[in-house]
Amino acid sequence: MWDKKKALDLIHETALIPIIRVDSSETAMKVAQAFLEGGVRIIEVTFSVPGATDVVRQLNDELGDKVLIGTGTVLNAKMVEEAVAAGSEFIVSPGYSKELIDAAKSHSKICIPGALTPTEILDAYNLGSDAVKVFPCGNVGGAEYIKAVRAPLPKIPLVPTGGVNLETAGPLLEAGAFALGVGSAITDKAAVKEGRFEVITENVKKFLEIVENFR
Repeated sequence: MWDKKKALDLIHETALIPIIRVDSSETAMKVAQAFLEGGVRIIEVTFSVPGATDVVRQLNDELGDKVLIGTGTVLNAKMVEEAVAAGSEFIVSPGYSKELIDAAKSHSKICIPGALTPTEILDAYNLGSDAVKVFPCGNVGGAEYIKAVRAPLPKIPLVPTGGVNLETAGPLLEAGAFALGVGSAITDKAAVKEGRFEVITENVKKFLEIVENFR
């Protein structure tokens, strides 16, 4: 079990939350291993992965406290309970609600719910979020949008997700992103389909290099 503050510090320092969204638990484990080989210690397994909670359990069993493992696409309090029971240390959602945030807080787990407008972002944070996932960030202006939102809300940690790739990552960090949620730009679908997991490892390394340059 991770100390919550240390876990949140790791997310901020790493500035990268690589997301696993694949069609089988077996593939998810291979992608997770590719992440680790690339040098990242954070993994988000989405509930859209078949047997997602089993994948989280297996990752925890095999990796223990070496890696911070969380669950994404968590939609309600019941799913929070399932994720936490499996060993998730952080909860990510495309949206937010008081019940979802309260459920995560009741277990002292990091909660990163999704919001888009300044009003929603402020509301989600005031309800007790540790950070707010700005989704879908790429569709509303990317780095320029993050910069604009942070002007009146500089103390809210923002995690832009959606449209984050090797070209946009640097500008987003420069705009003040707390961390980046990255899906397909790391977990390359073609590479996964062809079993070329080394491509994912290289993608992780490229993103970490960008983080190093902009932090």
